[in-house]
Amino acid sequence: MNFDDLNSLRPDLAFIAHWVREGSHVLDVGCGDGAMLRYLELGKNCSGYGVEIADDKVLESTRRGISVIQHDMEQGLDLFRDNAFDMVLCLSSLQMMQHVEARLRDIVRVGQEAIVSFPNFAYWPHRVALIRGRMPVSRSLPYQWFDTPNVRYATIHDFKDLAEKCGLEVLEYVALAEGKVVTFLPNLRGSLAVFRLRKKAGVVE
Repeated sequence: MNFDDLNSLRPDLAFIAHWVREGSHVLDVGCGDGAMLRYLELGKNCSGYGVEIADDKVLESTRRGISVIQHDMEQGLDLFRDNAFDMVLCLSSLQMMQHVEARLRDIVRVGQEAIVSFPNFAYWPHRVALIRGRMPVSRSLPYQWFDTPNVRYATIHDFKDLAEKCGLEVLEYVALAEGKVVTFLPNLRGSLAVFRLRKKAGVVE
C-alpha cells in the first residue's frame, strides 16, 4: 500500500499522519496490519516499530516489511526506555484495554509525544441508538455488544478529563467524520476522536 492508497482507503490515518514530523522515530501500539507505519516510512521517511498481539496481524505487518514485536500491551511497555521514540501512536486500540490509565501513562513515558484515537461514544448516531434502547453499531463501532473487543467507551470530554488526571498536555485534538475534521459540535458530530499529547513539563511519575 502506498501513500495515496491509504489516503483513499483510510482517510482517518492519512489525516493523523500529518501530525507526525518528517523523519520521526515512531512506535505504533496496536499496529494491526502495519498500514500506518508503512505509510509513514514511505511518505515521511520515518522509522520505528509496531507492537501487536494478534498472530494474523503480526504476519500482515511482517509481509509489509514492518518491524513488529508481538507483545500484549496490557503488560506494559517496559521493553522500551523513557523517551525512546519521537512519537507513539495508539490508534483505535486504547478502548480495547482493561487498564486504560496505566497504559496511557506508559505511552507518554516512552514517547516525547503521543497520538491517541478512539471511537467517540457521544457521536449522535450512538446517542440515537441508546435512546432506542440499543447498543450502538456504526462504522467506528462496528461490533455487536456480545462480540466487541472494546471494553471501554469514552467521549471527547471524558478523555480530556483523563489526560488532565494523568498530567498530560493536550497539544491539539480533533473529531473526525469520514476522515474529515468536524469543527461544529465535534463531540456530537464526530465519530472518531484524535488527541495529540505530551507529558506536562515538571510532571514526575
